[in-house]
Parts: sequence; C-alpha cells; structure tokens
Amino acid sequence: MLTRLPDHRITRSAHPIPRSPDFPIIDMFIDEAKIHVAAGGGGNGCVAFRREKFVPRGGPSGGDGGRGGDIILESNPHINTLLKFRYNPEYCAQRGGHGEGSNRHGKDGADNTVTLPVGTVVYDLTTGEKLWDFDTSGQQVIAAKGGRGGRGNARFATSTHQAPRNAEPGTPGEVRDLRLELKLLADVGLVGFPNVGKSTLISRVSAARPRIADYPFTTLAPCLGVVGLDRDRSFVMADIPGLIAGAHEGKGLGIRFLRHVERTRLLLHLIDVAEESGRDPREDYEVILNELKSFSPLVAAKPTLLVASRIDAAGEGGRLTRLREFCAERGLRLHEISSVTHEGLQELKEAVWAKLEEIPKSGDGVIG
Repeated sequence: MLTRLPDHRITRSAHPIPRSPDFPIIDMFIDEAKIHVAAGGGGNGCVAFRREKFVPRGGPSGGDGGRGGDIILESNPHINTLLKFRYNPEYCAQRGGHGEGSNRHGKDGADNTVTLPVGTVVYDLTTGEKLWDFDTSGQQVIAAKGGRGGRGNARFATSTHQAPRNAEPGTPGEVRDLRLELKLLADVGLVGFPNVGKSTLISRVSAARPRIADYPFTTLAPCLGVVGLDRDRSFVMADIPGLIAGAHEGKGLGIRFLRHVERTRLLLHLIDVAEESGRDPREDYEVILNELKSFSPLVAAKPTLLVASRIDAAGEGGRLTRLREFCAERGLRLHEISSVTHEGLQELKEAVWAKLEEIPKSGDGVIG
C-alpha cells in the first residue's frame, strides 16, 4: 500500500561536495542529490448538452476530468548510486484528460515511478525532516499527489436547475523539491586511518575489487563486498575512505562518507601496526574514536572489533606490542591479521559472524 509523504513547502539549499586539490574526483558514486517532482494536474470538467434527433431536451452531458498522475518513489536493489539524478533532477507525471460531451470522462494521467537505491533517505528541504527511509527493496511512497479532475456540468443538474452551464477546472498536482541521501546497507563497516589496509582486507575476504595503492585516500568512494563463510553464512562489508584527525572539520575527505556506516551493525576498527607507519597505535585508536563521536555518538557507540592490520610488516613488533598492552589495559580483544599472507582472516570472519549473531537487525520506515 502506498503512503503519502507529509506536505511541506520547499526551499532550495546548497550542499557542496568537498574536492581534494591533490586528487580530483570524477564522481561516479553519488550519494546525495536534489530532485524536483511535479504530479500531474487534474483534467477540466466539460460543459455539454445532448443534442440528438428524437431526444428533445437531452440535458447536460459534460463528463468529468481525469485524475492527474502521481510521482511514486520506489526502492530498487539493482541501483547502487544516485548518479542519474545529477543529470535528470526533474520528474513530472502526466496530467489528466479533460472531460468531453456524452458523459465521457477524461483519461487518468499515468503515474511516474522514480526508482531509488535501497538505503536512500528522503528529506524535506525546508525543515530537514526525514520523511522516508527506503531500507528494503520494493518499498513505495507517493512523493507528490496528482490533482483531482474537475466535475462536468452533468454533475450539477438538479430538479430545479436542469441545464447547468458551469463545470469545475481540475486541481493542480503537488509540486515539491526533495533531498535524497544514500546510506549503503551493510552489516559491517571498516574504519581507520588512510592506508591501514581496509581496501586490501575487503578485497581478500570478498569479491570486491577497490583501488589499492601506496598513497593516502586511494579509496574515494565507499565499496561494498559480500563476505561468505560457507553456504549458509554471509554478511555485507563496507569499506569507506580513511579518516584523519580533524575529519569532522572537513580535513582530508572529511566525514562525507561516514553516513555509510550509520546503518552498519558492527564496526571493524583497523590499526596499522607496520613499523614504517611511524604512528602510535594508542593515538590512532583515540583519534578515530574522537572523529566518530564528533560525527555521531550513535556511530561511536556501535559494537566494535579492534583489528591489528599488516602484522606481516610489524618488524620487531614494537607497535604491535604497544597495541596489545593498550588492549589489555582497556579490556579489549585484539584480532591480528595480515591481508597479504591471509593470516588471521578466517578467524576474523568467524569472530565477525559470531558478533553479528548477537546484534539484532533493525530498520526504519515511514517517518511522520
């Protein structure tokens, strides 16, 4: 059953997307868009009278106008980006046909169904209110209602007014602007500094093939991968661009992509223990945790598994030793892996699955 969005008047606002001067981005993954939707207006009613041979005083015969088409938003699992809305941001439905004589009603306007990726959230631009959250495939909502068709003069005939010469015009369809925000649906989200091995990890445990290179911010857009343990057990993992200190203030790639871990049930916090990184693992942990808290306390409070990455390059293990001591002090369990040698990957997958089994799934729905 279709549900209508609450009616609000819309104002436009700018949402600039950050760009790095060193790494120009050609966005094929678009996770924000604004669209203009206009439902069809109703058709006008008709003023007409029967004028046929052998039918004296036939009376009024004007038909009603047709209903205008609706704009319907529908989630589709085969779409994974809002790219099409960058080039085609306006969507209109067909207007209703006008009524005609001989009590012929106008044809109803065709609806226009706009498909969105699963995980899209629809916002009202005026209030910032979340109107709908498409968290499963096949969900539908009426974003703009078509206008009602006007009544023809046959509708106004009474015993005392047998020849009405008035009809109603159709009402206009709803017109509104909406903001779309895509939040990828994944069970597990990877967070950490740039170049800590997130992309390498997801490429080893799934069929995902993100770009992997030896420089910061290689990952410019989120990447999803399905991790299979056996025939009946699998989960979806999301790799997002790396964070740095001050990301919540827009440094690096900022926190633009952190919305994609808002839906995850579990976070994997990767810390690079390779000696060449030269950073303190304790500081790495605190910096990323503070950035998550600055973005959303709910994200920072998500269940988290701490992962020591690149243990094959740990050298004499000074950083790894300090990280082990830190975890012992905090009572944290540390998972040690190497995506190059595959050491610890199977154990990590089993630990992730066991943790996911403890965490209930949840979803949103219509708001308001």
